[in-house]
Amino acid sequence: MEIRSRHHLRDDEADEVRDALRDSLGVAPAEDASIEEAEVDDGPDLYLVDGKPLVVRIDGEYFVTVQGALALEPDDALVTVDAGAVEFVTNGADVMRPGIVEADSGIDEGDLVVVVEENHGKPLAVGRALTDGDDMTGDEGRVVESVYHVGDELWEFEA
Repeated sequence: MEIRSRHHLRDDEADEVRDALRDSLGVAPAEDASIEEAEVDDGPDLYLVDGKPLVVRIDGEYFVTVQGALALEPDDALVTVDAGAVEFVTNGADVMRPGIVEADSGIDEGDLVVVVEENHGKPLAVGRALTDGDDMTGDEGRVVESVYHVGDELWEFEA
Protein backbone atom coordinates (compact mmCIF):
# COMPACT_ATOMS: atom_id res chain seq x y z
CA MET A 1 0.00 0.00 0.00
CA GLU A 2 1.58 3.25 -1.16
CA ILE A 3 0.39 6.85 -1.08
CA ARG A 4 -0.31 8.25 -4.55
CA SER A 5 -1.26 11.70 -3.26
CA ARG A 6 -2.25 13.50 -0.08
CA HIS A 7 -3.74 16.85 0.84
CA HIS A 8 -4.68 18.69 4.02
CA LEU A 9 -8.38 18.86 4.78
CA ARG A 10 -10.05 22.24 5.01
CA ASP A 11 -11.12 23.16 8.54
CA ASP A 12 -14.77 22.30 7.82
CA GLU A 13 -13.78 18.90 6.38
CA ALA A 14 -11.54 18.16 9.39
CA ASP A 15 -14.41 19.15 11.70
CA GLU A 16 -16.67 16.71 9.85
CA VAL A 17 -14.19 13.88 10.56
CA ARG A 18 -13.87 14.88 14.24
CA ASP A 19 -17.65 15.19 14.69
CA ALA A 20 -18.29 11.78 13.10
CA LEU A 21 -15.74 10.12 15.38
CA ARG A 22 -17.13 11.86 18.48
CA ASP A 23 -20.63 10.65 17.56
CA SER A 24 -19.62 7.02 17.05
CA LEU A 25 -16.73 6.60 19.51
CA GLY A 26 -16.90 9.44 22.02
CA VAL A 27 -13.39 10.63 21.04
CA ALA A 28 -11.73 12.56 18.22
CA PRO A 29 -8.34 13.91 17.17
CA ALA A 30 -7.28 17.14 18.88
CA GLU A 31 -8.51 20.38 17.33
CA ASP A 32 -4.95 21.41 16.47
CA ALA A 33 -4.08 18.05 14.85
CA SER A 34 -3.33 18.10 11.15
CA ILE A 35 -5.69 15.85 9.15
CA GLU A 36 -4.78 14.85 5.61
CA GLU A 37 -6.64 12.70 3.12
CA ALA A 38 -4.29 10.18 1.53
CA GLU A 39 -5.03 8.44 -1.74
CA VAL A 40 -3.47 4.99 -1.56
CA ASP A 41 -3.04 2.17 -4.05
CA ASP A 42 -5.44 -0.71 -3.36
CA GLY A 43 -6.53 0.63 0.00
CA PRO A 44 -9.30 2.35 1.92
CA ASP A 45 -10.13 6.05 2.06
CA LEU A 46 -7.35 6.87 4.50
CA TYR A 47 -6.88 9.93 6.71
CA LEU A 48 -3.56 10.77 8.32
CA VAL A 49 -3.66 12.53 11.68
CA ASP A 50 -0.35 14.27 12.30
CA GLY A 51 1.08 11.93 9.67
CA LYS A 52 -0.27 8.69 11.19
CA PRO A 53 -2.96 6.47 9.57
CA LEU A 54 -5.58 6.84 12.30
CA VAL A 55 -8.87 7.23 10.40
CA VAL A 56 -10.53 5.46 7.46
CA ARG A 57 -13.81 5.93 5.68
CA ILE A 58 -15.68 2.67 5.30
CA ASP A 59 -18.88 2.72 3.24
CA GLY A 60 -18.97 6.51 3.66
CA GLU A 61 -18.55 6.34 7.45
CA TYR A 62 -15.51 7.75 9.25
CA PHE A 63 -14.00 5.38 11.79
CA VAL A 64 -10.67 4.70 13.44
CA THR A 65 -8.06 2.24 12.25
CA VAL A 66 -6.62 -0.13 14.84
CA GLN A 67 -3.76 2.38 15.24
CA GLY A 68 -6.38 5.13 15.62
CA ALA A 69 -8.13 3.17 18.37
CA LEU A 70 -4.81 2.71 20.12
CA ALA A 71 -4.03 6.45 19.91
CA LEU A 72 -7.50 7.85 20.67
CA GLU A 73 -8.73 5.23 23.17
CA PRO A 74 -12.45 5.23 22.26
CA ASP A 75 -15.16 5.11 24.93
CA ASP A 76 -17.99 3.70 22.81
CA ALA A 77 -18.58 0.96 20.20
CA LEU A 78 -16.32 -1.46 22.07
CA VAL A 79 -16.47 -5.24 21.99
CA THR A 80 -14.25 -6.90 24.61
CA VAL A 81 -12.86 -10.38 24.02
CA ASP A 82 -11.21 -12.84 26.39
CA ALA A 83 -7.57 -13.94 26.22
CA GLY A 84 -8.48 -17.07 24.28
CA ALA A 85 -9.81 -15.02 21.36
CA VAL A 86 -6.81 -12.70 21.05
CA GLU A 87 -4.71 -14.92 18.78
CA PHE A 88 -7.61 -15.53 16.40
CA VAL A 89 -8.70 -11.87 16.23
CA THR A 90 -5.15 -10.62 15.64
CA ASN A 91 -4.87 -13.06 12.74
CA GLY A 92 -7.98 -11.57 11.11
CA ALA A 93 -10.64 -14.01 12.26
CA ASP A 94 -14.19 -12.82 12.77
CA VAL A 95 -15.28 -12.58 16.40
CA MET A 96 -17.43 -15.38 17.78
CA ARG A 97 -19.88 -15.18 20.70
CA PRO A 98 -17.99 -17.49 23.07
CA GLY A 99 -14.96 -15.18 23.02
CA ILE A 100 -16.87 -12.04 23.98
CA VAL A 101 -16.95 -11.00 27.61
CA GLU A 102 -18.67 -7.63 27.10
CA ALA A 103 -20.14 -5.47 24.34
CA ASP A 104 -21.36 -1.89 24.35
CA SER A 105 -25.17 -1.98 24.61
CA GLY A 106 -25.36 0.97 22.18
CA ILE A 107 -24.04 -1.13 19.30
CA ASP A 108 -26.58 -1.81 16.57
CA GLU A 109 -26.29 -4.46 13.88
CA GLY A 110 -24.23 -3.02 11.04
CA ASP A 111 -22.26 -0.58 13.21
CA LEU A 112 -18.50 -0.40 13.05
CA VAL A 113 -16.88 -1.49 16.32
CA VAL A 114 -13.48 -1.68 17.98
CA VAL A 115 -12.52 -5.09 19.33
CA VAL A 116 -10.37 -4.87 22.48
CA GLU A 117 -8.80 -7.47 24.76
CA GLU A 118 -10.05 -7.76 28.33
CA ASN A 119 -6.82 -7.56 30.33
CA HIS A 120 -5.50 -4.18 29.19
CA GLY A 121 -8.25 -2.88 26.90
CA LYS A 122 -5.87 -2.71 23.93
CA PRO A 123 -7.44 -2.65 20.46
CA LEU A 124 -7.03 -5.76 18.34
CA ALA A 125 -9.34 -5.13 15.40
CA VAL A 126 -11.99 -2.99 13.78
CA GLY A 127 -15.05 -4.80 12.54
CA ARG A 128 -18.69 -4.66 11.52
CA ALA A 129 -21.30 -5.80 14.08
CA LEU A 130 -23.43 -8.65 12.78
CA THR A 131 -25.86 -8.29 15.69
CA ASP A 132 -26.77 -5.76 18.38
CA GLY A 133 -24.40 -5.31 21.33
CA ASP A 134 -26.91 -6.76 23.79
CA ASP A 135 -26.99 -9.98 21.74
CA MET A 136 -23.23 -10.49 21.36
CA THR A 137 -22.49 -12.73 24.33
CA GLY A 138 -23.49 -16.37 24.30
CA ASP A 139 -22.49 -19.86 23.29
CA GLU A 140 -22.18 -19.85 19.51
CA GLY A 141 -22.22 -17.77 16.37
CA ARG A 142 -20.23 -15.15 14.53
CA VAL A 143 -21.06 -11.63 15.75
CA VAL A 144 -18.36 -9.27 14.43
CA GLU A 145 -16.94 -9.40 10.91
CA SER A 146 -13.28 -8.37 10.94
CA VAL A 147 -12.39 -5.42 8.69
CA TYR A 148 -8.88 -4.49 9.93
CA HIS A 149 -6.68 -6.12 12.54
CA VAL A 150 -3.31 -5.82 14.24
CA GLY A 151 -0.59 -6.93 11.85
CA ASP A 152 -2.51 -6.39 8.60
CA GLU A 153 -1.36 -4.16 5.73
CA LEU A 154 -2.99 -1.06 7.20
CA TRP A 155 -1.40 -1.73 10.61
CA GLU A 156 2.02 -1.93 8.93
CA PHE A 157 1.39 1.18 6.77
CA GLU A 158 3.71 4.13 7.27
CA ALA A 159 3.15 7.51 5.64
